[in-house]
Amino acid sequence: MTSEQIINKTIDFVKDTLIDAEGGHDWFHIERVYKNALLIAKKEKVDLFIVSLGALLHDIADSKFHDGDETVGPNKARQFLFNLNVDSTVIEHVVKIIENISFKGGHEAQKFKSAELDVIQDADRLDAIGAIGIARCFNYGGFKNREIYNPDIKPNLQMTKAEYKASNAPTINHFYEKLLLLKDKMNTKTGKDIATKRHDFMTLYLDQFYTEWEGLS
Repeated sequence: MTSEQIINKTIDFVKDTLIDAEGGHDWFHIERVYKNALLIAKKEKVDLFIVSLGALLHDIADSKFHDGDETVGPNKARQFLFNLNVDSTVIEHVVKIIENISFKGGHEAQKFKSAELDVIQDADRLDAIGAIGIARCFNYGGFKNREIYNPDIKPNLQMTKAEYKASNAPTINHFYEKLLLLKDKMNTKTGKDIATKRHDFMTLYLDQFYTEWEGLS
């Protein structure tokens, strides 16, 4: 089976698996990350096959939707790629990417590093900021029945991984606890350039949000 055929089968697998997924973590999220990853990869020395598979499978079973179990996604990806007779070194690289891509509160050190992970991580983080990032943030907040904003509940910038995963804070807090931090966590120059524009859009949005919240315009 050629690399192209494996990628096409992976696309079909992800589409089928995520057919009923929450709107911010569905196939279209994967597709955007995949496209972002290919864009960033143009200026990086990376294995495009691994970048493609890692981007397509990075959220095949997000732990948020599996009672916090972080093993479901890597295991599902490993089994799928094994069934396609993908080389074992490629499989293990992709699995390590899935295991290490998440923000997880931003205070945990990555246990694995590679140029391919850098590209996919940037691509995933780009989809968490800017106009689409704002839409995804509020979509997930609504999915979890969270308040939009509560001035009495302040953002917590010192959360542990466990606290971050268990948080039910208002959606606006998530901007400060994650989204506004991502610009400075980008790995690649392309990622940083795109992130700066999307970051500026989010700060503009928040200024308008607070203006409207206070009834000033």
